[in-house]
Amino acid sequence: MSANPSYLNELKQTGDFLTLSRDNEWHLDAGEFVLDNGTRVNIHDTGVIEFQPAVITSKDVVYSSAVHGNETAPIEICDALIKQIIKGELILKQRVLFIYGNPQSINIGLRFVEENLNRLFNGHHTVEGVPMNNERNRAAKLEQYVSDFYTRGEQGSSRCHYDLHTAIRGSKNEKFAVYPFLHGKPWKKSQLQFLLSCGVNTVLMMKSPATTFSYYSSFIHGADSFTVELGQVKPFGQNDMARFEKTKQTLTALISQNEVKYPEFNANDFELFAVHRTINRTQNDFSFPFSDDAENFTGFAKGELLATDGDTAIYADVEGEAIIFPNASVALGQRALLTVIPMDIDSNFV
Repeated sequence: MSANPSYLNELKQTGDFLTLSRDNEWHLDAGEFVLDNGTRVNIHDTGVIEFQPAVITSKDVVYSSAVHGNETAPIEICDALIKQIIKGELILKQRVLFIYGNPQSINIGLRFVEENLNRLFNGHHTVEGVPMNNERNRAAKLEQYVSDFYTRGEQGSSRCHYDLHTAIRGSKNEKFAVYPFLHGKPWKKSQLQFLLSCGVNTVLMMKSPATTFSYYSSFIHGADSFTVELGQVKPFGQNDMARFEKTKQTLTALISQNEVKYPEFNANDFELFAVHRTINRTQNDFSFPFSDDAENFTGFAKGELLATDGDTAIYADVEGEAIIFPNASVALGQRALLTVIPMDIDSNFV
């Protein structure tokens, strides 16, 4: 670690870690300093900054954004929080690690540079016969930073990771979250209450392992972890930040309070969906029958065409099967579409 990187003095004054990360797209020398309130600040790399309050904490919190660089609203939320912490305007009660996943993709205004970073976690960054690139190296490093962060937490601390996104398409349910596959462990009502406080009342329950950042933290580190979709992709400066105020307030409360109390759980507050199936693109000739502005959660009647993959036509096989994350341009072999069906609260929720 460089004892005193040249960027530290300016960072202390401005709190502008986002610009610093964007100016150093793939690497930044590590550095550290202590705020007047005793919070220790550790810069691990470009886009990776950790805050350790002077008091013993009970939670180890990860907030990540810019895993896709054109999803700007979460980046702006995290930028504001980081500045408040460094300037002493927000006093922490919990450890928190902020991650801007892909600074170069922020700069070019695209989801990724060479490869979708959110398909490279849980070990998928290193595949025999597949050449490494910047995004694969970045995924490996981000896994290590998260692992180190959780390992250094207090024994018994609760772990959570909220990977903040916005979706390519609009949605009938503007904000929604993806609950990673838990391998038989129960879903937590307390986490649904946290999401509801963020303004998110729609949750998808995954039924298989994934390559996403949130699944990595859940599966490897036992964290309460979610991919949180906060609306539709917009360029910097075009986000109506008032639409994210509940989210920002809840994220702030989690790291600045000893314990946050949420209203009593009420199943009627939520729309829950189970993933019905995943449709991958296997042929160059892949298309959807619906328009590019068809919204997430649009439902289809049984027997209606959902996609065409080469010579194979794929039809809805249950009434009301709804589409999520349709993207016909994904690489061959990757997920082009999720479909979901409604589900109810059952005994697997605790």
